[in-house]
Amino acid sequence: MPHHTTISIYPEAPLKPKVGASCNGCGVCCLLEPCPLGVVLSGRKTGACDAVRWNSAHQVYRCGAVTEPKDVLNTCLPRGLKGLSPALALMLRRFAPRWIAAAAGCDCNVEVVLPAERPLSCTE
Repeated sequence: MPHHTTISIYPEAPLKPKVGASCNGCGVCCLLEPCPLGVVLSGRKTGACDAVRWNSAHQVYRCGAVTEPKDVLNTCLPRGLKGLSPALALMLRRFAPRWIAAAAGCDCNVEVVLPAERPLSCTE
């Protein structure tokens, strides 16, 4: 039996692409659960990733580890480690695209069911 999860998502976000298609910033994968980098940054394996960011200018979701690494680190790092943010931000900006498999195509295999009005409902 399929598992249903409802996620909150901006209605302006693009619809989820097919598996293997280029990422279009729909946000479904990151709002459903964090990727391995997101697990490290969020400190959990379930729920929306703390690093996902809505870009209102382009109406897409983006990984904040790539686009806003200082902000993500200030949000995610324990208080005692926040002094490392500048150095870690440079590292994230450089390596996060590879760690999140940016440009590898959509690997989110959930079926998105659009209700009459959003939020989206996802079936795993």
